[in-house]
Amino acid sequence: MTAQLIDGEALAQKIRNELIREVETLKETGKNPHLFAVQVGEDPSSQVYIRSQAKSCEEIGLQYTLESLPKDITEADLIRHIRGLNQNPSVTAIIVQMPLPEGINAQRVQSSVVPEKDAEGMNLASMGRLVHGNAKLAPCTAMAAVELIKSTGVEIRGKEVTIIGRSAIVGKPVALLLLDLHATPTICHTRTRDMAFHTKRADILVVAAGKAGFLGGDMIKPGAIVIDVGINRVPEYDAAGRPVLNKQGKQRQKTVGDVDFESAKKVAAYITPVPGGVGPVTTVMLLRNVVEAAKLA
Repeated sequence: MTAQLIDGEALAQKIRNELIREVETLKETGKNPHLFAVQVGEDPSSQVYIRSQAKSCEEIGLQYTLESLPKDITEADLIRHIRGLNQNPSVTAIIVQMPLPEGINAQRVQSSVVPEKDAEGMNLASMGRLVHGNAKLAPCTAMAAVELIKSTGVEIRGKEVTIIGRSAIVGKPVALLLLDLHATPTICHTRTRDMAFHTKRADILVVAAGKAGFLGGDMIKPGAIVIDVGINRVPEYDAAGRPVLNKQGKQRQKTVGDVDFESAKKVAAYITPVPGGVGPVTTVMLLRNVVEAAKLA
């Protein structure tokens, strides 16, 4: 058996095309979807993400505004500022760029965004609505994982699902979203005693372990769907096991997931590649949240 690749790029483009039509319809009715991004300080690691956000919004016709605040702003002043954006009718969705400077509680700041404008679906009220099965906006990576599962066409109802990782960004919301689709999810984590017992009986696996090559083919049920959420940078070697060097003579790095792709693809029925799987769909899920927020405005 060789697994069929779940093409995240193709799925993202399909959803993007749908969003373009939705944005056009919203504008015709007088609603202008507007994502307002708040950045505190100028953390270099967030710059690439910010540029990608702006470009993605432009591609589907969303208004995008980036506001940079001084890194020495107090938590109280930052929350006060966000509450002002909550009251601004021209701002339909808000995202607070991470990381925030030391001394600012990210959870408190994210929860100061009203649920109806919470572009990342990450504040406490949004998560609470997810528990009750009526969330309009949910965490983007979790929604991406579920959309990739749906794209296979396999019936989710009644399926055994094992999720590796219990984060609020992936593990917990994925379990809740799949519960709403009548699957039977199990969450595994670092204290799970027999990981393979759970993974080998799963019809669907969502892996967010944070460790390169964590899940091998020997831990997968034949014919399972495997969604690899991991993004890891590891040294690159050639077929003979020798380090691959760049032009500067330093060893090259490559991006891999949490699943050992080569062994997993021999067992699974469907699998997401890394890169090109969960990543592009996560990006477009943020756009979908912005569009949904505009509908709620």
